[in-house]
Amino acid sequence: MLRGFVMLAAFFGFTGVGLGAFAAHGLKSRLSADYLAIFHTGVTYQLVHALALLGVAALATQIPGRLATWAAASFAIGILLFSGSLYVLTLTGISKFGIITPFGGLAFLVGWFCLGLAAWRLS
Repeated sequence: MLRGFVMLAAFFGFTGVGLGAFAAHGLKSRLSADYLAIFHTGVTYQLVHALALLGVAALATQIPGRLATWAAASFAIGILLFSGSLYVLTLTGISKFGIITPFGGLAFLVGWFCLGLAAWRLS
């Protein structure tokens, strides 16, 4: 599990930096200021939760039970749903993709809750 979560964190960190650079240089003249801000929100949440995923992976060996695994999986799902839906929305202009975004936010919340609960249970 540890290896997989670290690899996911690296992937999301790598693609987050790449997408941020793509937005700053390649999309600046193609997207409205509102859509560029939405894309930037996706990148920000992706990078923050890539670091959170890396932190959970580092702690997973110290936290008994499955809560760390659930936290990491929730962060990964949150990145895909939250950030992914924002990227698709801004690049296609299809606003219906915004319906998916709150489910990603909910996955982020579940991840943070699981991490907090795991910490609470530590002796």
